[in-house]
Amino acid sequence: MADDREQSRTEKERWLKEPYGKAVARSPERRPTFETSSGIAQQPVYVAADVKPGLEGRLGLPGEYPFTRGVQPTMYRARFWTMRQYAGFGTAAESNERYKYLLKSGQTGLSVAFDLPTQMGRDSDHARAQGEVGKVGVAIDSIDDMATLLDGIPLGTVSSSMTINSTAAILLSMYQAIGERQGVAPGDLQGTIQNDLLKEYAARGTYIYPPVPSLRLITDIFAYTAKVMPKWNPISISGYHIREAGSTAVQEVAFTLADGIQYVDAAVKAGLDVDAFAGRLSFFFNGHNNLLEEVAKYRAARRLWARVMKERFKARDPRSWMLRFHTQTAGSMLTAQQPDNNIVRVTIQALAAVLGGTQSLHTNSRDEALGLPTEESARIALRTQQIIANESGAADVIDPLGGSYVIESMTDEIEARAEAYIKKIDDMGGMVHAISKGYVQREIQDAAYAWQKQVEQKQQVVVGVNAYKADDPPVTIMKIDPALEAQQVARLKALRARRDAVACRQAVDAVRAGARGSDNLMPLILAAVKAEATLGEISDALREVFGEYRETVVL
Repeated sequence: MADDREQSRTEKERWLKEPYGKAVARSPERRPTFETSSGIAQQPVYVAADVKPGLEGRLGLPGEYPFTRGVQPTMYRARFWTMRQYAGFGTAAESNERYKYLLKSGQTGLSVAFDLPTQMGRDSDHARAQGEVGKVGVAIDSIDDMATLLDGIPLGTVSSSMTINSTAAILLSMYQAIGERQGVAPGDLQGTIQNDLLKEYAARGTYIYPPVPSLRLITDIFAYTAKVMPKWNPISISGYHIREAGSTAVQEVAFTLADGIQYVDAAVKAGLDVDAFAGRLSFFFNGHNNLLEEVAKYRAARRLWARVMKERFKARDPRSWMLRFHTQTAGSMLTAQQPDNNIVRVTIQALAAVLGGTQSLHTNSRDEALGLPTEESARIALRTQQIIANESGAADVIDPLGGSYVIESMTDEIEARAEAYIKKIDDMGGMVHAISKGYVQREIQDAAYAWQKQVEQKQQVVVGVNAYKADDPPVTIMKIDPALEAQQVARLKALRARRDAVACRQAVDAVRAGARGSDNLMPLILAAVKAEATLGEISDALREVFGEYRETVVL
């Protein structure tokens, strides 16, 4: 093997001087340098000598430590990834119709998008909710809305993902309560809540409470689901929004795993056995445009997390070492210009996620740079996954790019650079401190600025935006009827009028009192939800005790 590496090095040096060097002298390359989004230099060709020694040890085999090649022994040869299209808009009734349409079209799991008031713990009739009800997701104010949202959907067989953070405990409680109404035991419910507040402080902004009480809520959910809902993933540690805010691929891996380290550390300090919850942790990554870098990114993240869990946290159960993740294609890469081009972008991004071994996937719709997806666009997005799964052959071989010199070299490089970031964050005292100092935000902002400069200077071509421009034909855009807000508010008022006001008030008071203590809040929140307390009322009770977070502005 050493002789093969040395021979490949010698041959490459000869080739660079002779055929390649002469060709470049005659016809210069398109760019002076070729780099990925993370600034990783791209060589013209890769050979065995470009991969560090000891590859077999770093690779392993699928389903075995360090999981570079995938977390399951059979991957997609047994069954395809979960096709989980993110959807939600308007009222619960409207979103319910879209979910049924997607399931009928072949989707294999639900993914719920909530509107901003729901994400921020405000009822639809709150002054700050005005004009935002049902706009970027579905409005959920109460258990009544959740019942309508999930009407006719068998929760015992359909797995659901809910992209919700600050109010995750409340929405999870509503979901559990509706499952019980359907006769499904909590232990049989399957799905994921995002429940990732650290990335909200760093990149997205839908936070309510300060970090310390937020971490308490997160660890309460860890402990609760481990006992009551063992098939439920209590967190989806999200690099998606970090990448959407402008980070590089390396930063996405580093900051996401650093968030995960903070959560695991908090749970262990709260007295939880790492192996009691770590096997249900899940991650959420972005599917970006650079196909090769993205494949390497997913592989590097798996390997690095496995080592962190095994060596740093001393987890013993191999399931605790596994990084299982959902992927969503990059919304920030969609263009309003020539929106049909987005179908091609999404296909490349989705293919990268499949080649990189994702467990579930959402493909964005072509028109999402303009508005919420139409039914036709949502169907094309789903068909994109189905064609990759059934017609491309990419799902027939596990880790099909494994062993590629360029993929292995890039996997090693991303892992090393991400590990260096994590070391720097550790030296700052962890992710909470790094965010409070503005370090993470500044790194993301600098990367976003660098990317924008490349686009404006045409160093990075964006087809239809700074090159190959054309007049766009009219596009049908889905719009939310403004009357839906009034309907939702009327529905909320009717609930308040008919519920048992005394029982509701007592349940909310119990949540408030529980927040002042140290017991797990989940049973109290579940009781309040069942007493028909609204999401805003429960959130306000917690606000009174926990306070609200105010962002440190970083320039």
